[in-house]
Amino acid sequence: MELGLKGKTAVVTGGSKGIGYETAKAFLKEGAKVAICARNRKELEQAVKELSAWGKVIGVEADMTVEEDAGLLAEKAWKEFGSLDCWVNNVGASFPKEGEEYDEKQIDRIVRVCFSSVIYGTQAAFRYMKDAGGAIVNVSSLAARCGTVGASTLYGPLKAAVNRLAVSYAGEYAAYGVRVNSVMPGFTMTPAVEATIAPDYLERNVKDTLLRRAAKPEEIAVPIVFLCGSGASYITGSCLDVTGGRSMVLNPEYSYDQKKGK
Repeated sequence: MELGLKGKTAVVTGGSKGIGYETAKAFLKEGAKVAICARNRKELEQAVKELSAWGKVIGVEADMTVEEDAGLLAEKAWKEFGSLDCWVNNVGASFPKEGEEYDEKQIDRIVRVCFSSVIYGTQAAFRYMKDAGGAIVNVSSLAARCGTVGASTLYGPLKAAVNRLAVSYAGEYAAYGVRVNSVMPGFTMTPAVEATIAPDYLERNVKDTLLRRAAKPEEIAVPIVFLCGSGASYITGSCLDVTGGRSMVLNPEYSYDQKKGK
């Protein structure tokens, strides 16, 4: 499918690795020009070097929890490429709770990373989209639908807020031709996850997933890019579930048992 992204400009926050890196690559393969950001300069430079094999890409050292950095990223993309058509809010992390309760510092940190970064990114993007239109996609998480408890208590509620934030901004920006949507990934085998995941935890996750496996980062990236393209021109204020059917039914083993003749 031709997505109409050739010659367009896309910004991917947190684009030096994982889902963000694969999203940047997918945009480049569609003929778009891409700006990525990360806080780690070395990782950013390496990602730009690798991604350049697929097209025009720049890297901007930026912390998306800082409003000024978000504005600087948008400005540099605009100045480099002359337009800003797509923006992906990919920054987010689940920080383990230290002890039995969250303190003010811990709460502030996770709110800034998972929620404030999306606000800053969306607002920065809209400054350059309001005259020509565009598409914004928030990368959420399955945790928005299936809450996490224990070490990551706040992660799910904040990701649910990210989904609802997309709806609010979709309503605010509709008259300007700016679409805002969310993608809700399931358990994804990013390099970081692959390096640290315990076998029993992985088995437990995939057992509750209809497709019986974790996602590859590129399987999340492609739906993100689709939502920015012309094929999604009538989609806004929506949340796309890309979870492999995780926790959709109470008996995910049913079809597998039927196939075996049980």
